[in-house]
Amino acid sequence: MCVMIAGCRRISNLSPMLLYMILLGMTHTAYSIHPRIRLSHKELWQMNRTRVFQGHGTHLQPQTMLLDESHQRLYVGAKNALFSLSLDRVNTNHRKISWSSTEAQIEDCMMKGREKSECANYIKVLQQYNQTHLLACGTGAFNPVCVMVSVGHTSQDVMFALEEGSVISGRGRCPYDPNSSCTSTLSRGELYIGLYTDYWENDGALCRLNDQTYTRTERNDRQQLNEPKFVGSALIRDNDDRDDDKIYFFFTEREMDADGMNKAVYTRIGRVCANDQGGQRMLVNRWSSFLKTRLICSVAGQNGIDTHFDDLEDVFVLTNKDDKNPEIFGLFSTTSAVFKGYAVCVYHMDDIRAAFNGPFAYRERPEHHWTPYEDRVPYPRPGSCASKVNGGGFASSKEFPDEVLRFVRSHPAMYRPVLPHHNRPVLLQTEPGKRKLTQIAVDKVQAQDGHYHVLYIGTDDSVVLKVITIHNKDTDTVEEVLLEELQVFKVPAPITEIIISPKRQQLYVASEMGVAQIRLHQCDLYGSECADCCLARDPYCAWDGLTCSRYYPAGVYTKSRRFRRQDVRHGNAVQLCNGLQIDVEQWQRAEERRVYSVEKNSTLLECVPRSLQARVLWFLQKGEEKHEVRGDDRVIMTPHGLLFLHVRDSDAGVYVCQTVEHGYVHTLLRISLHVLRGDRVESAIHMTEDGEGQKAEAPCHSAMGPGIGPRSLVPPSVPVHSSRQWYKEFLQLIGYGDAQKVEEYCERVWCSDKKRKKAKRKYVPLSSERRGKRKGEENSHRAPRHTFDT
Repeated sequence: MCVMIAGCRRISNLSPMLLYMILLGMTHTAYSIHPRIRLSHKELWQMNRTRVFQGHGTHLQPQTMLLDESHQRLYVGAKNALFSLSLDRVNTNHRKISWSSTEAQIEDCMMKGREKSECANYIKVLQQYNQTHLLACGTGAFNPVCVMVSVGHTSQDVMFALEEGSVISGRGRCPYDPNSSCTSTLSRGELYIGLYTDYWENDGALCRLNDQTYTRTERNDRQQLNEPKFVGSALIRDNDDRDDDKIYFFFTEREMDADGMNKAVYTRIGRVCANDQGGQRMLVNRWSSFLKTRLICSVAGQNGIDTHFDDLEDVFVLTNKDDKNPEIFGLFSTTSAVFKGYAVCVYHMDDIRAAFNGPFAYRERPEHHWTPYEDRVPYPRPGSCASKVNGGGFASSKEFPDEVLRFVRSHPAMYRPVLPHHNRPVLLQTEPGKRKLTQIAVDKVQAQDGHYHVLYIGTDDSVVLKVITIHNKDTDTVEEVLLEELQVFKVPAPITEIIISPKRQQLYVASEMGVAQIRLHQCDLYGSECADCCLARDPYCAWDGLTCSRYYPAGVYTKSRRFRRQDVRHGNAVQLCNGLQIDVEQWQRAEERRVYSVEKNSTLLECVPRSLQARVLWFLQKGEEKHEVRGDDRVIMTPHGLLFLHVRDSDAGVYVCQTVEHGYVHTLLRISLHVLRGDRVESAIHMTEDGEGQKAEAPCHSAMGPGIGPRSLVPPSVPVHSSRQWYKEFLQLIGYGDAQKVEEYCERVWCSDKKRKKAKRKYVPLSSERRGKRKGEENSHRAPRHTFDT
């Protein structure tokens, strides 16, 4: 049994700040969506669920990461350095390559007006060139440079070094500015990259580079690119003909109005043929296949007006067994200065290909609206690749007729946009003032009742949100379930990149503080009973008859299938766990506490469920009678528990805290509240004689209120030795063993400086070590706790 002492202060046991925080928390829950489980950085570390690599005590500032499953390494491009980390333990067995700008380069950079911090070498491009080498490119003090990095043939090779003699210019391969956006992918020795190619960031381009050729979008052609922000890229095959492979780019750009002025920001998906060589007479070293169209992510509103999320923050390409049809997940934000919100939309390749195979966009003059182009389209279709699938009549794009090249240069945009799956986002966050969402990674998980997408979303305050989305076919609605909120780094900082390894069931997260490794799931966290596991609705976890453990599909799972219980779609613990847990037994097993309070004081009966999505119910039991406690002006239901603003003698009794989640009732706690009569306490509040017959004031006037003495609370046979003993005897009477801690706590929290000094002289001289510790606690103190647990 647990004994609690409700407060150290008369009239109001709780400080005004704590009362304010409790009441504020109560109002906040009215319009806030909580995660089911919230874990701090310390809790993740204590559960051994995360490891963090921070370099050598300085800000790592990682710019890009590359997952290499074959070598079992995670490569990190950072400021002035490259790192090779173990995929199993990122904080051990790491290797480092220092790659800084020279003093001359830094001096030249600063002479051009740049800050010294900008003149470092930030590695922005890191790609797997082949089985033994990486391609790394850095900003090089605003003079980009690239180099090959040798990593060996296998994971047993401990090689990680710059290849001597491989340094080349990074112009066109890496941006000048470390804050500039870029995206890259490498295929068959060719680098496809979206970046700003010049010092002043006026020339945004999509480029391809190899040893012989350099192909890019047109310079100063705002029809192709207009102030782009590059977000992502990927090679996606259309069919088995490798000559028909295409590179897709995801970016945002400005749309021009009739006067040539910039206006709205739109998200685009663009594509080029991987084998595009440009034209022979026209579009020399320029794309002959570049096309683009708009990605729509919006929510239908009243009167047919949609709310658009136009600014693409991040994109994730979820591959599956069919590598020709991955699912595209886009994380979007609004561009409005008034309304800020985020959404995740999912796109299918069938819809993307249909948009690129549809009509081209056309407008006769800048002041006209866009319309579908209805005149004759030349052959071969502009934007198609020189491949056997397209007839095989052209060996390369250099053989395309000038008519085709002329058309694709003047009509780069498609008329039809790409709409998301189900025509709506799968996730929305529209609360004002909430954290910003920055990055996304997705895992597709097979559960007992189907496949689920698990979204891992990074924020601007070092948090990763673990979310599942459930589509209801009957109502055509999408339910969002926020499973976990994980504070990955101790210091809040924006998450800059997330990489997922489904093979290892690990997440690798980067911020300026370092690189963290997080397990995707921890099933035993949810509890030790069937209902706890079922209510979690985590597709990774199932009840196996004994514990909440990892769910494996049929044929992989090692235990008997009949014991597996999991319901991600509904979380119906009542049906799945019926008979395994009996409420009467659960009631008897519930934790018990004893709380003492003083009449007219404020008291909080604390009860915080493990699941923040559960609804809390309170019941008062007196004898055989039991009735539900409902809040009023004096008794307030808060997220922290049941708050009594003014305790009455009639409030005494046994309070039962229960939670209800998806129809399942769980008894968490039984609290016996004992109320001490106010008049009896007041009669004992005065001074008592000390051992020398003098009046002495007790420190803090008591742990229960000023002057609670042994004469009114214990039998007459208990002697009063001194004024500092009477409240200790009371604590011992009610079963609190460590009275010294209560004395120190109350003195620290409630005594004024003058009284504290007086109390120190009279009663408890502290050592210098204890004084230093107390000073630190006072400086970090925010709101005192209202109870003490034994």
